[in-house]
Amino acid sequence: MAKTSTIITIDREYGSGGREIGVKLSEALEVPLYDRDMLNRAAKDSGIAQELIQSNDERSTGSFLFSLVMDSKSNGVYSDEMPLNQRVFMAQYDTIRSIAEEGPCVLVGRCADCALADRDDVLNVFIHADIEQRIRRVAVDNDLTDAKAKELIQRNDKERASYYNFYSNKKWGDARTYHACFDSSKLGINGVVEEILNMVKIRESTEKVELWKE
Repeated sequence: MAKTSTIITIDREYGSGGREIGVKLSEALEVPLYDRDMLNRAAKDSGIAQELIQSNDERSTGSFLFSLVMDSKSNGVYSDEMPLNQRVFMAQYDTIRSIAEEGPCVLVGRCADCALADRDDVLNVFIHADIEQRIRRVAVDNDLTDAKAKELIQRNDKERASYYNFYSNKKWGDARTYHACFDSSKLGINGVVEEILNMVKIRESTEKVELWKE
């Protein structure tokens, strides 16, 4: 049985350790973690080819706004007349909503906080880190030179920011967008995990629930 009733969404700079933090949270709280496997489920649920969903993952293209998408929720129907990126976004949106209905979990990326904006059982966090530490992490994990690692970081951060800003009408990485932001280069991976677990504990404390809502 899960040790929490909270859904945690994690947005993250590339190379900041966001997924590792998500894994540790899911283990500590005994809840499922959803990251890229969200794409497989979205493909299965929507009938859109998995390759198309993966190729459009956290990328924004097209000319429509998130508010327009929200005005025409798909309800699981994906018209061929929709731009591909709109169909992919709505497939992920619907999948995230379905996952949340199943119970507490950890969701990484894909505008999960926006998809669940109407729920009060969600904790939204952003993970960032010093560029030097991110370069070293990405270089080691991918066997790259520091220069190539920096290019990969910049490209992924730009794509994530564009995707989030486009579909949410909010600003990726802005502290006001999330409940909390953590610097993994200062706190360490385990330190960030502990801080988030403390927030979950406070949120679920009956004595603190009114303070949390203010």
